[in-house]
Amino acid sequence: MKAILLCAGILALAAAPAFAAQPSAACAAKRADIERQIEQARERGRRQELRGLQRALKASQENCSDASLARERDADIAQAQRKVAQRERELAQAERRADAKKIERRRAKLEEARAELVQARKPLPQ
Repeated sequence: MKAILLCAGILALAAAPAFAAQPSAACAAKRADIERQIEQARERGRRQELRGLQRALKASQENCSDASLARERDADIAQAQRKVAQRERELAQAERRADAKKIERRRAKLEEARAELVQARKPLPQ
């Protein structure tokens, strides 16, 4: 009886990694994106950027969860919304001054900020 329990215990310990939660698709996508950026930094010879990305990859591998990605996404959306609001205020100010050059530049910056907001609102991969 003891031998059976011992064998069952050893089998359970050996199989534990197989039962561990698989990384979510969102975490896998984030890691893939960081790895892509690492390759680009290597190609450009940007050592400092490379070190930062390697730290980010390590942190992602150790701490990534759907909840942490959701919090990060919410923070990115809030920041993008603030940026859009700021660009809208800047455009309104340029329009009040009737400065054609500034109006055009501010419109371009506003469109860029709106595109960033759309990107931030994209759902996480499942």
